Amino acid sequence: MKTKTSKTTTRAVQCSAVLAAGGLLLVACGSSGDNGSGQAGTSSFEGRGPITYVAGKDTTGTVQPTIDRWNKLHPKEKVTFIQLPTDADAQRQQMIQNAETKSDAYTVLSLDVVWTSEFAAHQWIDRLPDKQFPLGKMLKPVVETAKYRGGLYAVPASSDGGMLYYRTDLLKKAGISAPPTTWAQMKVDCAKVQKLPAAKNMSCYAGQFQKYEGLTVNFSEAVNSAGGTVTDADGRPDVSTPEAQKGLDFLVSSVKDGTIPKEAITYQEEDGRQAFQSGKLVFLRNWPYVYALAGKSGIKGEYAVAPLPGLNGPGSSSLGGHNMALSSYAKNKATALDFIKFFTSEETTATFLKDASLAPPYAALYDDQALIKLYPYLPVLKASILRAVPRPRVVQYGDVTSAIQQQAYAALTGTKSSAQALKDLQSALQKSAAQ
Repeated sequence: MKTKTSKTTTRAVQCSAVLAAGGLLLVACGSSGDNGSGQAGTSSFEGRGPITYVAGKDTTGTVQPTIDRWNKLHPKEKVTFIQLPTDADAQRQQMIQNAETKSDAYTVLSLDVVWTSEFAAHQWIDRLPDKQFPLGKMLKPVVETAKYRGGLYAVPASSDGGMLYYRTDLLKKAGISAPPTTWAQMKVDCAKVQKLPAAKNMSCYAGQFQKYEGLTVNFSEAVNSAGGTVTDADGRPDVSTPEAQKGLDFLVSSVKDGTIPKEAITYQEEDGRQAFQSGKLVFLRNWPYVYALAGKSGIKGEYAVAPLPGLNGPGSSSLGGHNMALSSYAKNKATALDFIKFFTSEETTATFLKDASLAPPYAALYDDQALIKLYPYLPVLKASILRAVPRPRVVQYGDVTSAIQQQAYAALTGTKSSAQALKDLQSALQKSAAQ
């Protein structure tokens, strides 16, 4: 069903990123708006009919049933679920390709929180009417990921904070009464656990270290948890610091001494989850979705979560999650807006929490005692989100994350020293800033 078009509009301002004080500055995109007929930069939401929802592969099995509920209620405005690869970089690239061709094949996009600024700056997604969404009920750091230069360009559907999964049964057998709060303590605890007959052939720790977006997350967490930063509040690169080197040195030394098994260099989220569930790891850094799935595995009742450890105490997670955005080139935007409201409602996100342990954006759900009884990880997750540090929120995010992945991976695989990798990364980030 096509939306009736009265006129076409052109962009009033072209998007760009400029160098400001040596850093990446996000520049607003202007648009005169149109009537929602599939032209970029719309300011009204018209047209009803079929739409698509585009997201990464649903490993939880909860998305299609949610869409089915919508479709049953809206038989003339059905949503088709388009699943992209599990790899976040591949998802982003396919969404960008769709936008660059001005295709209306994608309607509602599930964006990694760090992509919002990039997609908004390029006018690939529409600015949304913020008063139509209950943003005041959501955690503030989560809402901020959906904004660009003061405007709302997406709506939080889920948040994410990294947590440390650990084997409660094995720590107890080793005489360890509490999970580690520092990297050094984690290594000491691992050594104790690995002496147990029940822990024969187990490795200590893994995260996501393959050369993809997960490595950007894990590298950033290591740097932040050592007291450093990747970029400052204005987007200026800042990895030429002792703190940044201590963070990267932790990862590199852990690979060298076997704390991180060599096969973990190939791990993405699912690889780490499966290794932990199958008894190969004592500790695992991963997102909350793992909690529900691990509860259906052979280690049911034998694991728990804690804040990520850091250099001198609890560390900082990278802020994760997904926001729902509306493609500027989509049709049937009135339907799309209603679907976003449905999908991001407190009721729907509570269902995702219960069925898939996805972190909800709504603050009240973390303080609900009935939910905490069912999902004891909620207080840890809330603390993780509130302490989380965003990855660089820059227009040239693709260049930035690619540089981080390249240099961090070189250090992890021994191609470069930590010092050289950080030196080269600082140079690459400065070049991106200058473009």
